[in-house]
Amino acid sequence: MTSAYGIPRHHFRAKNTLMVQGTTSDAGKSALVTALCRLLARQGLRVAPFKPQNMALNSAVTIDGGEIGRAQAVQAMAAGIDARVDFNPILLKPTSDQGSQVIVGGHAIGTMRAAEYYRHKPALLNDVIAAHERLTTEFDHVIVEGAGSAAEINLRAHDLANMGFAEAIDCPVILIADIDRGGVFAHLVGTLAVLPETERERIVGFVINRFRGDPTLLQPGLEWLEHETGRPVLGVLPWLENLHVEAEDSLSRAGNSHHEGARMQVVVPLLPRLSNHTDFDALRLHPDVELKFCHTPEPCDLIILPGSKHVRADLDWLRAQGWETAIKRHLRYGGRVMGICGGYQMLGHRIIDPDGVEGEAGESHGLGWLDLTTTLQANKQLRRVTGHCLLGGPPGTPLIGYEIHVGESRGNGLGENIFVLDDNRRDGTLSADGCILGTYLHGIFDCRETLESLLEWAGLTKPRHFDYEAFRLAEMDRLADAVEDAMDLERLKNFN
Repeated sequence: MTSAYGIPRHHFRAKNTLMVQGTTSDAGKSALVTALCRLLARQGLRVAPFKPQNMALNSAVTIDGGEIGRAQAVQAMAAGIDARVDFNPILLKPTSDQGSQVIVGGHAIGTMRAAEYYRHKPALLNDVIAAHERLTTEFDHVIVEGAGSAAEINLRAHDLANMGFAEAIDCPVILIADIDRGGVFAHLVGTLAVLPETERERIVGFVINRFRGDPTLLQPGLEWLEHETGRPVLGVLPWLENLHVEAEDSLSRAGNSHHEGARMQVVVPLLPRLSNHTDFDALRLHPDVELKFCHTPEPCDLIILPGSKHVRADLDWLRAQGWETAIKRHLRYGGRVMGICGGYQMLGHRIIDPDGVEGEAGESHGLGWLDLTTTLQANKQLRRVTGHCLLGGPPGTPLIGYEIHVGESRGNGLGENIFVLDDNRRDGTLSADGCILGTYLHGIFDCRETLESLLEWAGLTKPRHFDYEAFRLAEMDRLADAVEDAMDLERLKNFN
């Protein structure tokens, strides 16, 4: 038996699985799944997040050595468990407007254009179903996050991300909409209207997100919605000012920071293919730092070249926007420059892509400020790392981070390593004059001690203490508390 999406229905009803789908992208699906994982975990239940298919350039390395979307790693943290590959069996990392690197089971299987990927989707269903089944045998609850909008009519064939998946495993669905966008009732009713009857029947209720103001003014609309659709409003979630939950892929709700009394200005070029911008969350939230993502250069104390999904193309963009000249001037006047992953590769002499791993085969001249050359290779290096930082600070300053890259760098500049890793490797390069630093490690600002050492290297004397890890957990609890106040958790448990 098949669904309206052309996907076979499995013979079982999903055990203790609840799916959250949205009327639009950024409706609040990730945040609600994070909150539900946190709430269930606080009750002593074993809960796992799950997203069948994710499209994002923010990714994380799992405990079992694979790569998944960053949002599922954050949801795992909320649940108090290590991230693993099964939480996000398919990850798409866009390399162009029409193509993406396809990651299945934590590892890349190639780069495909959209039409080619759609032809592969039916075969990928077994991977998605198998991952979900493994979780249902181990956990008390599985909270599933959809992708984009539930009403993607053009993507209905062989859908894996929303109703197609819900049909395949036979699970109930909550539909969430963002009232801050406007038109929330039209979003909810319109989404129902375009779904086939079987999919409409799966929607057990609505959640309205990011509401500000007097709740009594919303009541007539809620009563109309319930009468019109025959479905309950399960909760109206409040607008939480300055809530920090790591973004899945968009800078729209993160972006630049401004703190009264900030003593250091940091600028990050907003590369067209910027990846893992969550690297900068701890830095952006630090009370002594004002951080800006910029298309064109601006005066600052520290320039950080971020990771990139297409390093050579983004290097061309940097030059076209005037960054190379601006960085030369910045260094001449005593500024500091740092490169992370792809940004690190840009700081070397050459970037060679003999097999066209990231695009057309060839090579590019780097910025030439670090004595190294990078060759891109098909095999992606995925590691979670711990160690310590040698860059100032007390001896043995702890370090945490992770590697996601396809390049190997060699050269005399690698003799000035600044990070010693617990697996007997070293990472990080410092220029002879101490003004330019490069590393392959993502997430190095998340560790308070390493963050302070890096800020001192960049010229900030005695930075204030900021514990990003504790802050992040406190924000998860703030979100979970708000959802607990607005929704009946016991009712959600009984939908299965």
